[in-house]
Formats: sequence, C-alpha cells, structure tokens
Amino acid sequence: MKEVQKINASVTPKGSLEILSQIEVEKLKKVGENGLYALFRQCALAILNTGSDSDNAKDIMEAYPDFEIEIIQQDRGMRLNLINAPANAFVDGVMIASSREMLFSAMRDIVYSEAEKRSTRIDLNSSAGITDHVFHLLRNADVLNAGEPPNMVVCWGGHSIPEEEYQYTKEVGHSMGLRGLDICTGCGPGVMKGPMKGATIAHAKQKITNSRFLGLTEPGIIAAEAPNPIVNELVILPDIEKRLEAFVRVGHGITIFPGGAGTAEEFLYLLGILLAPENKELPFPLVLTGPKCAEEYFRVLHDFINDTLGFEAQQKYKIVIDDPEQVAQIMAQGVKDVMAYRIEHHDAFYFNWMLKIHEDFQKPFEPTHENVAALNLSSNLPAHELAANLRRAFSAIVAGNVKESGIRAIEKHGPYKIDGDQSIMKPLDKLLCGFVEQQRMKLPGTQYIPCYELIK
Repeated sequence: MKEVQKINASVTPKGSLEILSQIEVEKLKKVGENGLYALFRQCALAILNTGSDSDNAKDIMEAYPDFEIEIIQQDRGMRLNLINAPANAFVDGVMIASSREMLFSAMRDIVYSEAEKRSTRIDLNSSAGITDHVFHLLRNADVLNAGEPPNMVVCWGGHSIPEEEYQYTKEVGHSMGLRGLDICTGCGPGVMKGPMKGATIAHAKQKITNSRFLGLTEPGIIAAEAPNPIVNELVILPDIEKRLEAFVRVGHGITIFPGGAGTAEEFLYLLGILLAPENKELPFPLVLTGPKCAEEYFRVLHDFINDTLGFEAQQKYKIVIDDPEQVAQIMAQGVKDVMAYRIEHHDAFYFNWMLKIHEDFQKPFEPTHENVAALNLSSNLPAHELAANLRRAFSAIVAGNVKESGIRAIEKHGPYKIDGDQSIMKPLDKLLCGFVEQQRMKLPGTQYIPCYELIK
C-alpha cells in the first residue's frame, strides 16, 4: 500500500443517531468479547478509507494500527474524536459529507443490531423469525419506503474488474437510470460503483431529484470493499446471510456483471431460492450481462450451472452480451411484472414478503476448515439444496481471499479442503481455474495464491 496520510478530527452526527444511551456508549467503548469497539473501529476505518487500492482487509487494518475513536457524550448530543484517521476522508480538515453520513449509519446499525440480540422479540431459530429480523434492521435504517412504486434494481459483480467492463457497468446503469430505476449494490468499488455512477448522470438528465443509491454490506467484507462515495443510503447487516436476504427482499430485479467468487456466491444464493418449489411462479427478473470481452466468462458460468444444477436453473436467468439498452428494457419490464404480481397478491412493494427463503440460505455459515470440509456437495441433492452448499463453498473462498478472519485462518491452517462428487468437483474446478486465469480472484497485477484445495 502507498504511504498513508493521517489526521485527527472531531465530528458530530447530522440527522441520524444524534444521541446514545449510557449503556450504548459503554458498549461502543468497550474492548473485548462483549464490547463493540473493535467492530465499530473496523467499519469506521473502512468508510474513512474509501478509494483504497487494496482489497485485503488485513492490509487496511494494519496500515492504520494507531487509528482510534473516542466517543464523547455532551449536553446537546454526541461527538466522535478520530485519532490518526485516513486523511483522504477530509477536505481542509472537514470530513466529506458522504463519509460523515456513512460513519454514523455504521454506528446506528451496530448499536441497533446489538440491541436486537438482547430483544425477546427476535427469533433467529425460525425462517420467519430471521426474515422479521432483516425487516427490522432495514426499517431501522429507514430504507423501506411505503407507497413508492417498485424501481430498485440490485447490481452484483466484481469489485476489481477491467476498465472495459467497468465502463459497461456505467452504460447499463445509465440506461436503467433513464428509465427511472434506482440502484442497490454491495456499496464498494467496481461493479458496485459503476451502475450508480451511470444512473446518477441519467437521473440528472431526467430531473430525478430523489435518487436512491442503496449500499448493503456486512462487517466481514466492508474493509475489503469500502463504500463508494455515490452511496446515499448505507446499511451494515450483521452477517453475509442477512445481507443477501436484504438484497432479494428490497430488490425488484437483479443484474449480475462479471465478478469472482463473491459474485458466484450471490448468484448461487439467488438461484437456490428461485429453484425452491414455493417460488416457482414468483416473478423475479434476473439478467447476467457484460461487454463482448466478458462473453467467455458467462459461457463458463452458464456451463457450470448446467453441469451442477441443471437445465431448470438455467431458465431462471437471461444472458445479454454487450447491449445495455436491452438489459435496461428487460429490467424495466420485469419490474412492471413484479408490481402487477404484488398488487394482485396484496404484497408490499418495499419488501418481498412472498419470497420463500429456506433456513439453509439464512443460517450463518462460519467458514472454518471443519465446516468447509463437511459440506455435502452431492449430485443426489435437490437442486436448491445443492445450490445452498455450493454457495457456502464460495463463501469460504471469499473469506479466504479478502476477509481478515479468513486470511488469518488460512495462514494458520493452510487452504480450505473442498470435497464432493466428481460430477460436481470437475465443473467447480473448471470454473475456479477460469476465475484465476481471468484475474477475477484478486486485484489485477497481483499474484493469486489459492485459499482452497479441491479434493479430486
């Protein structure tokens, strides 16, 4: 990493979480197992480090070992003293407005998630209870707007992509923005920024003044995918499963661009849900798209789905190559179909209650070496169950690639061992090798050392 510039500063919230209780402050200050300080520090550092050229959470944390946060209660609210903070989050000593908003959004979500854990209302042992928890997390963040028509398109894809692919994401975002569609992403760089940037220009052309650029992340990934400055609504969910459920509950359609293991994880998650018998008739527009240079990427991915989940899974999505207008038209029409379906079935526009998500997709998966080795990757499983386990395998690869805890686990115990039927392992190996060859596992120009080993 480049030599870092640091600054000391004092900031106060504006319009969000302006006061905290004494217990909440003590929790945020406390270091150790029962405290929230380490979590808040990690999320804050990621937000203040927007624009970093590193995708390694461990490197980012180690670049600012002396970064500290003092939480000060005062008569008229609260104040944060930032010590040795990244200087690029400030202009002439004043924090950039978007960074300031996201910093206190992080505090809001961390405080609320902790309070929810102690609530007798919350039930994380049932599918309905987990969905209710996700709903309350999103409602507390004020991102569920009743009465507004469906227009939120989720965009998934890689945080580190070639320039040609990045420009294409902007073109797609522009085409969708001209049709009045808002954008939701994982809030980081690359595919998570491009569609928002394109839609920003399109919304300006259409005189849309209430644009929504929603970013959904989670503590384990935020340091590697620091929020981009276009995000105007940020939500930090407690774990990857809550984050993924939030995407499909608030989104009215999903566009997937080229990516790596994280994109494959998201794709398998959604396919597994759509393959569940309860969701067979539910409209959910899903488009895979990229420029001409990405055609091979989608061919290999399409073949992988055929070889593992079968023909029915392939029918759940469309592949569009090098045609932003067609992608936007499919999404716009798909959103209209979603609206008609929800009106007919009296479902909310702002939260997809009718979508059935099985507990296999909701229970947090801890990517330990033991859990990864125990994954059941059998061709005898129903397609939606196999998708759930494949998703977990890719979740482990993401952890080993970019999450601080995963990187340290690999350093200590070696690569994850992934085993399964040869009919599954062979196409999985082909897909992962393709990701490595196309430099979709790490930033371009950096050598990739696999954090996994396939048992053949």
